[in-house]
Amino acid sequence: MTMPDNTIPDSTIPNNTMPDNIIRIGNASGFYGDRFSAVREMLDGGDLDFLTGDYLAELTMLILGRDRMKDPKSGYAKTFLRQMEECLGLAIDKGVRIVTNAGGLNPHGLAVALRELAENLGVSADIAFVDGDDLLDRAGDLGLGTPLTANAYLGAFGIKTALDAGAEIVVTGRVTDASLTVGPAASVFGWGYDDLDELAGAVVAGHVIECGAQATGGNYAFFGELPRMGHLGFPIAEVAADGTSVITKHPGTGGAVTVGTVTAQLLYEVGGPRYLGPDVTTRLDTIDLAQAGDDRVAISGVRGEAPPATTKVSLNHLAGVRNEITLILTGLDIEAKAELFKSQFTAALPTEPAEIDWELSRLDRPDAETEEQASALLRCVVRDPDAKKVGRAFSSTAVELALASYPGFAATAPPVTARPTECSSRVMWMPRQSIIGWPCKPVWSNGSRRVHCAPRCRRISTTSPGRRRPTGARRRCSRWAPLPVRAAATRAAARTSVCGCGARSISPGSTAPSTSTCSVSCCPKSPTSRSAATDCRTSTPSTS
Repeated sequence: MTMPDNTIPDSTIPNNTMPDNIIRIGNASGFYGDRFSAVREMLDGGDLDFLTGDYLAELTMLILGRDRMKDPKSGYAKTFLRQMEECLGLAIDKGVRIVTNAGGLNPHGLAVALRELAENLGVSADIAFVDGDDLLDRAGDLGLGTPLTANAYLGAFGIKTALDAGAEIVVTGRVTDASLTVGPAASVFGWGYDDLDELAGAVVAGHVIECGAQATGGNYAFFGELPRMGHLGFPIAEVAADGTSVITKHPGTGGAVTVGTVTAQLLYEVGGPRYLGPDVTTRLDTIDLAQAGDDRVAISGVRGEAPPATTKVSLNHLAGVRNEITLILTGLDIEAKAELFKSQFTAALPTEPAEIDWELSRLDRPDAETEEQASALLRCVVRDPDAKKVGRAFSSTAVELALASYPGFAATAPPVTARPTECSSRVMWMPRQSIIGWPCKPVWSNGSRRVHCAPRCRRISTTSPGRRRPTGARRRCSRWAPLPVRAAATRAAARTSVCGCGARSISPGSTAPSTSTCSVSCCPKSPTSRSAATDCRTSTPSTS
């Protein structure tokens, strides 16, 4: 595949020109473990309106799930809390609002920890959290078995609700990565569920910046063509009210933003021209990219369609425990030495593990000049639900053969204890109406404000690109599903479109949320009904 030219033409748009209808959204994390200093670098490096941080992946949910097994109060990305200890005051002083999915499996817990941190630092900050994605308590009812973690991918409108209410920091659980960008844009520009092209444009911008430095030259096949490949800068999306955007970075930072780097990131983790999401289906085959100056790539032309009737769900299952040993085989008769140890070891094991895998890596070469170049590696990995079978019994059996096996017996490391194995991960798509959980529960650090959230009806049928549903209080709909309602709702309630919500606040010194309610009248028909169109209108939220 030939990538676009990475040369950067002279810009016809001055880099310091910023129209009033554009917001600057930076990203400071592409994964749990990304550069710790990136938050401060992004805050110090130039002007921003929002700073996002993406900490979650399927592997991260496994890590956080294990943390939660040890301590139910954990389950969030602790790195973010340490970054805020250093940078929270700076962000508030500069008026930069922060949106992150670092809440992981416990966004409420992270919000409480942030509130306590703000109080200790003497910083006044309005903090909100978004949840409703965790399906673990209902996994059995949903036919998901007994996973370690089970999370639906929520969209951007819970984030929008929190920002609309004035939150300066929004912490989420599992939302789509791009939602961290879409939520701020939807809040600032007042987008609704029908603004499909605008939402799709923001999804593309969010997808480009969600993996941090991958948009500025990291993991880029043509890195040799880029300048300053040292300390790469993190990306920024300048999003406009019409959903178009420009991808850039702070001046003077490493790497580059070119049509090539943006194209490479756009192709990351996509499976076809229709990019499915909870808020919009983005048509990737409508994207126009153009170099708009030094380290500036313009994105335009993006079209959106209605979101699918299904919701993405990620599951992690623990698969028992594992152990391994790697042996060094040097000199002649490598394969014969490997077979000798394998036969001796297998016969000597007290009990046979459920799985035993052998791998011989022939790293050796003929007439090698060093011992290392003359050596191969024999790796044995065992897995079993019973830790005793792959624990001390496994490692002791290997050690006991040290003087009774092939010549030159040696291992790369001392034996280790068995540990939980990599999980069995899978991603599936479930009917939207079965995934219930009203997602916005703001937490106010000063305890003086409350947020009232009113669910609306939402179409789940497909439409042609650019098609808009009529606006107004009264709407006609044939296939509608209610927006997610409170987590305690049942699937039966969803099927009958019983809409409600809970907006919860936390007072200083308390970790227990209080509940306020709001009302809504919604389509009484089942979301899966194909009957004639039904009137659908929302009512004014209660302020009691």
